[in-house]
Amino acid sequence: MARGEMALSTPARAAIENTDNNVFVSAASAWEIATKFRLGKLPGAAAAAADLAHVVAGQGFLHLPICFARGQAAGTLDGPHRDPFDRMLMAQAMLDNMVLVSNEQRFDAYGVRRLW
Repeated sequence: MARGEMALSTPARAAIENTDNNVFVSAASAWEIATKFRLGKLPGAAAAAADLAHVVAGQGFLHLPICFARGQAAGTLDGPHRDPFDRMLMAQAMLDNMVLVSNEQRFDAYGVRRLW
């Protein structure tokens, strides 16, 4: 089991492993991983940072792009949360009626359907 898998809650892992579910990975997550790797905050993520699209596809996950409407929604979300990556994930979840897998309890204040 990979380190990231161990960090998942049991319900989150079960939902991701359920083949009836489509699992999407946001372009915002790719952006965040690459940025944190570049800044030295994710030194163990060299392979993922180098070709995250291949890693995501290899898991059978789908890409969730950032588009104009999602960018606008992320930028206009009310509330104090300032992290641009988190704001995009929340906007995507809300606009696309998706459940966001995250341990970030502060997402709940935005009405995001969150699984953890």
